[in-house]
Amino acid sequence: MKLKLRTCVSPKGCFVYGIHKPAYAVENLRGNSYLETLGKFPDGSKHTNLLNFPESNIEVEKADVIYEIPNPFPFRGATYINSHWANRNVNNINDICLPRIESTSFSQLLKKVLEKQKLELTEETLRAAFQTLDQPLLITLASRSTDQEDLSILAKLSCDFIWDEADPDKPIGLKYQNTNHKIPKAVIHNHPVFETVVNNPALPEIYKKLMVLKPGAQGGSEIVGEIGKKNEKSHVYEYLRRNSYIAWGHYAANMADDSVRYQIDDLTLDDIQNMRFLYYQRTYVRLASELGLALPVNQKTLSIEALESLRLEILDAINNDCHLNFDGTIWGWNFGFDFAPSLYRLHASHQQIHQQYAMVPNQLESICSTGEPFTEGIPVYSCGDLVTEFAETYYDHHQQHFFDDYLQAIYSNKRMDNGSGDSSLVIFEDENVILFVPKAQVSQWEIQLMTKKPEGNILEASQQTRSALDQGLLLAQKILAGLGARMVTSIEYAKRINVNHVRQHLIYALLPKLPESPGAFSEAQLRWINGHYPEDFAAACRAKLKKINI
Repeated sequence: MKLKLRTCVSPKGCFVYGIHKPAYAVENLRGNSYLETLGKFPDGSKHTNLLNFPESNIEVEKADVIYEIPNPFPFRGATYINSHWANRNVNNINDICLPRIESTSFSQLLKKVLEKQKLELTEETLRAAFQTLDQPLLITLASRSTDQEDLSILAKLSCDFIWDEADPDKPIGLKYQNTNHKIPKAVIHNHPVFETVVNNPALPEIYKKLMVLKPGAQGGSEIVGEIGKKNEKSHVYEYLRRNSYIAWGHYAANMADDSVRYQIDDLTLDDIQNMRFLYYQRTYVRLASELGLALPVNQKTLSIEALESLRLEILDAINNDCHLNFDGTIWGWNFGFDFAPSLYRLHASHQQIHQQYAMVPNQLESICSTGEPFTEGIPVYSCGDLVTEFAETYYDHHQQHFFDDYLQAIYSNKRMDNGSGDSSLVIFEDENVILFVPKAQVSQWEIQLMTKKPEGNILEASQQTRSALDQGLLLAQKILAGLGARMVTSIEYAKRINVNHVRQHLIYALLPKLPESPGAFSEAQLRWINGHYPEDFAAACRAKLKKINI
């Protein structure tokens, strides 16, 4: 039966997918053969390229079976699982992982070389050796070295420090200069090396703080929120990015300079709750302001009770037909930084853990290319709108709510390969949220966190649900880190606050970047290639979950 909608979720509460069993003939249209010897085997016999130049047509009798799974949400494309690759991971989930970063030290390498020559490596010689390295080698060491001595030297080469008079080896600040626009900027000699080394977790903490973490080190962005205090176990600043790539500005909840968090292993539940609290607080305060509600005392962080009270007050106002202009939320988290020797930045802006969020309006003043006003306006884009539109379309087709069927399909899931392995997609759940592996992953390691109730945004989400989401996000990141993920993009699919007619669940997608899968033309077409069954990846995640204690 042909599906009317391009989704793997059936109104019967199960997943549907396609199976390609390729067998085909190929006309040989090549006119010439260019036979050559490629090398020799140990016995001296030749290895040639004869197979590359067949004389006749080709019959492909039985190629690998390929499973095609439409994404639950049509706008996310389809996932293709090669059965030959995936079968290798069945009942062998320990292979679903990335290798740990190996220790690397240029300083120790030089010492070993000189020791063989019975020579001593002085600090001056070591610094001179670094200065002779080409830029790609400097960037490689700045990214991959685990030696604090290496990284300290690279930091000193990249910028100018001020040193403590009483302790000449202790940096206390950076040298600054005024630009043509009278904006102070640090004296940086090598921006790529500076940016790379300061994001290396092994760089001594004093350098991290001076180069990038102290308020003001990255510019004049105002701190407009805070939770925790100096030298408490968890301390977070909220920065305003007033001239943002997101129109109307965005906010960044950054772990503070006295709460250095470069790795997921260092991240605590308090940290994630504090960053998320600033997101909730900023959103609720902005909504209350637009609705004309009385705001809490200025320059003071709300209590949990006051935040929940404000949320309920906003809901009451909206239910009384108060219209909002800014009704869309954007939230994202780019974890992990890396910089290639080719000068390609691979992810994120800095390694210190931070989350970003904003609000967008629902309509935008617009004009035609003729210069005339377009009186209808255009809707402002938000990725959660695509979920809303599909949920509406699904209901129109089936007279059933999409998320009801989706949850049933997740819980009743069966393996595609009819194998004996575990068939569950669920990693973790409580009464409020479910953490699971999508049947059709758009990143090879994608996992999702979803509310169980039709709470489509952080305003509809109760205090209990928000707490569960915070914990779920932390568990998800720690699971992926346990598997070896070092760069993870996380996004939120939220319903518009003005939308009341759609039963939508709030979804977070965590999308790890894998070293050998940067994305190419297939992914640009929303054709996602995978080498494991989602059930086996879920089993690998559950195995890591058992080792996590938060």
